[in-house]
Amino acid sequence: MIQSVHPTLSLQDRVRRKTAFRILPLIFVLYMIAYLDRANVAFGKASMSADLGFSDAVFGFGAGIFFLGYFLLEIPGALIVERWSARRWIARILFTWGTCTVFVGFVQTANQFYLARFLLGAAEAGFFPGIIVYLTHWFVRFDRGRATAGFMIAAPLSLMLGAPLSAAILKLDWWGWPGWRWMFVLEGLPAIIFGFLTLRWLTDHPREARWLDPEEREWIETKLEAEKASKRIAGHVTMAEGLRQPKVWLLALVHFLLNVSGYGFILWLPTIVQRASGLPASLANLCSAIPFSLAVITALIVSRSSDRTGERRIHACVPMLWAALSLLLSTVPGQPFPLVMVWLSLIGAGAFSWGPPFWQIPTLTLGESAAAASIGLINSVGNLGGFVGPSVMGYVLSKGHGYPTVAIILAFCYLTSAALIASLRFPTTPLKANE
Repeated sequence: MIQSVHPTLSLQDRVRRKTAFRILPLIFVLYMIAYLDRANVAFGKASMSADLGFSDAVFGFGAGIFFLGYFLLEIPGALIVERWSARRWIARILFTWGTCTVFVGFVQTANQFYLARFLLGAAEAGFFPGIIVYLTHWFVRFDRGRATAGFMIAAPLSLMLGAPLSAAILKLDWWGWPGWRWMFVLEGLPAIIFGFLTLRWLTDHPREARWLDPEEREWIETKLEAEKASKRIAGHVTMAEGLRQPKVWLLALVHFLLNVSGYGFILWLPTIVQRASGLPASLANLCSAIPFSLAVITALIVSRSSDRTGERRIHACVPMLWAALSLLLSTVPGQPFPLVMVWLSLIGAGAFSWGPPFWQIPTLTLGESAAAASIGLINSVGNLGGFVGPSVMGYVLSKGHGYPTVAIILAFCYLTSAALIASLRFPTTPLKANE
């Protein structure tokens, strides 16, 4: 028995390392580019609004309309990855969203701003749920939470690095073009370049991976097929049945509320910092990197703990609760700016730490197509909150209400989300490394 166990463990570790090294660095970089291209409008808000005469309401609507376009292709995008080719589909997304990001740098009017952001959302649609589905093609459930976290921490890291990068680009004034226009152009080009790299580097399934040895391909395919078989034994759920499940729609509602809060906070953070501190826009952008730096650390800690215990529900709820509490504490009047930054940092950490355990929930009990469609539905409906959050904040601020009002609204969304997740029951069986 002992002689048969050691080779299996050695093979397992070898496959896990090879797979992680081959796949995670690339999709990590891709998500960094994606997240910066959707959120860099927050860093350019001050100079862009000043040049074009945009009010808070116009900016909020334009920042949020991205998610209306994003809504359109979420479910088809996830299913295309499941049934066709992740490599080709993700490359297509990169080409089109990079081009649309560049277009934002050429807008002159509010309507052009709305159209460019809408098209950017439509171009990027399907990327996130497609990657979540793609990870199920390569990582067994014991590794999937950490693999998802390794992908998702690209979001806060993107904003952490994107804040000073955007601040530097905003200072450019080449050929009479203001820095905010160069920001969109220069930050859109990497997506186009990485589209070509994706076609050459990504592999759709283990059976096609020439960079794995035959025994390694056989091991990962056997493990993944065993997981699929265990789900079929537990009861097959079709795609249509998966979309009709009340839990799927409740998760979509939770994701909607989380994005109302999350994107309301992220896309307005530089403005909040600037108004709380009185700093110029460039320094406010630099300070905005601090909350995202903490989020990188906390997201990794939460995901590792969730994978180690096999528990997803509580690990998703706790970050929501600390984000809500930090939002409320940040509204206490008379606080010095450094203390306000502490609360903003904790909000940012909570905003990104619930994701890795949350996104494991749809894959625990549903079959391949049902899980893919459900993830697409949850992300599609949920990301409409990315339209509502920034738009509501822009409207409230344009009506003369202060930050405390919007903070209370965002905290309410986090608290409601935590309560809804806590009311559900999902598998919490501890996992073993050799499962």
